Amino acid sequence: MPSEKMLMRGSHVVGEAAVRAGCRFYAGYPITPQNELPEYLSARMLEVGGTFIQGESEIASINMVLGAASAGMRAMTSSSSPGIALKQEGISYMAGQELPGVIVNMMRGGPGLGNIAPSGADYFQATRGGGNGDYRTPVLAPAGCQELADITFVAFDLADKYRTPVMILGDGLMGQVMEPVVFPDPLKVESLPKKEWALTGCKGREPRALFSMLLNVNALYEHNLHLQEKYDEITAEEQRWETIMTDDAGLLVVAYGTPARIAESAIEELRAEGIAAGLFRPITLWPYPTIPLRNLAAKIGKVAVFEFSMGQMLEDVVLAVGDRAEIYFYGLPGGIVPTPSDIALFLRSALKGDGKVGRRIET
Repeated sequence: MPSEKMLMRGSHVVGEAAVRAGCRFYAGYPITPQNELPEYLSARMLEVGGTFIQGESEIASINMVLGAASAGMRAMTSSSSPGIALKQEGISYMAGQELPGVIVNMMRGGPGLGNIAPSGADYFQATRGGGNGDYRTPVLAPAGCQELADITFVAFDLADKYRTPVMILGDGLMGQVMEPVVFPDPLKVESLPKKEWALTGCKGREPRALFSMLLNVNALYEHNLHLQEKYDEITAEEQRWETIMTDDAGLLVVAYGTPARIAESAIEELRAEGIAAGLFRPITLWPYPTIPLRNLAAKIGKVAVFEFSMGQMLEDVVLAVGDRAEIYFYGLPGGIVPTPSDIALFLRSALKGDGKVGRRIET
């Protein structure tokens, strides 16, 4: 029997999906606009025999997740923008120690404390590591509540498969909006693959250790090479994207998350006028689906990038597309959310090549 459809707020969706995906440890510190997630888990974890901790800070919380992951638990934390910035040292440690965990960022306007409106200004922070050292974290960008539910399961599976922290990147609107959701069936925690590396005590076996400091230069060199081999495998195997109405398109719109939904409505508005536009939506922001975008952009010839920032994902689009297509950009920072008609105006401008809305990017 399929699960019952439920009307839920985005942050609650992540919390429920995490529990159903086998998460039994959460530590976090309050910050809007994602406080509904820890609020939900504070009760839900009790119901399933899990652990919920409101840490004394973001720094404490991420290190509690590190500890729980070391013991083999499916563990997660969540925050918003400046709170994620405070967690970066712990995320770097988890990457270095090869510890799985899920980090949720419901982005807000910035820089600094900013505001609680939806933003995409943490793209660089999420996709370029954020903390110190040569490391990367897989970044998943859902575009609505149903995908939040599905991607939360994916995030925990990826974290365990590759022994790495994984980030879910949403925004303030996505965390607050209410939509109908059908959840995947709950996993049985005892059926999850056993983690032979976990620190579960050494009775009856050889002691284990997880190293966070490798002072020997050669040892650290070899460890970094090992990590890079893992990141190369993730890049080859875990790219995700969606295309919508691209078969006959004369303009390719590139957007992720909430902007992708606005862009899809704008494309429908253009289609009603007889203008053929299509959408390329990256779901993994790292690894970025570079080759699929490159091939599609070269076929269509015109690319219009829309995001809630001043051009962070734009850099990955330019790297992918180069001079194979004309590239136009429209970005709104600080939590401003345009209407589909606003974006349709930008797309018409990009098709004309007049640059009256947005700007043309020289490559």
